[in-house]
Amino acid sequence: MAELPDDTVSEAERLTHLARDREGEEAEQYRTERTQLLETHGFVARIREEDTRTVLVLHPEEWVEDGTIRVERIEDTDRAVEIPLTGAGDPDDWDEIDEHNRAVAARVREKYGDVHGANAEAFADFMGNHYARPVESATNDEVDEFLTEYFPRNAWPTSEQKKTVKESVELVFECVSRTAR
Repeated sequence: MAELPDDTVSEAERLTHLARDREGEEAEQYRTERTQLLETHGFVARIREEDTRTVLVLHPEEWVEDGTIRVERIEDTDRAVEIPLTGAGDPDDWDEIDEHNRAVAARVREKYGDVHGANAEAFADFMGNHYARPVESATNDEVDEFLTEYFPRNAWPTSEQKKTVKESVELVFECVSRTAR
């Protein structure tokens, strides 16, 4: 039974966040790109709204008939991938998430220097400790929370860091996007 490669899961999550943060044709473009990506593996995506969070579910296309999941077609539920889009992630995965986020911050530091690297590390701390999720899963609201609340109070930024923090966060997303492709 085919599993979805990790890089495909990451890219599907990234495209979903981009679509959720956009409107109209631009949002539809990201959803179409996600659909095409998943189709190459025989998977589809759906968004499940829960009481406390929103979850992206990636599952085999063969489970669906006429837009409805057919329970009798599900042989192994482990083939599905569930990714929280809002709310906290799974704290059991914290070490793996922290390692991932720190690796992204290290790439930012290596490519763009110490100031951007320090800001990327602060963002990695924020996403890991407050949401237990990878940096690339941050929503616009979470980025705003980082910039306006967490960063000024918890990062002890230098004046240079304060001037460049927005650009640093953009560089985090750029570094993740480049490695996902």
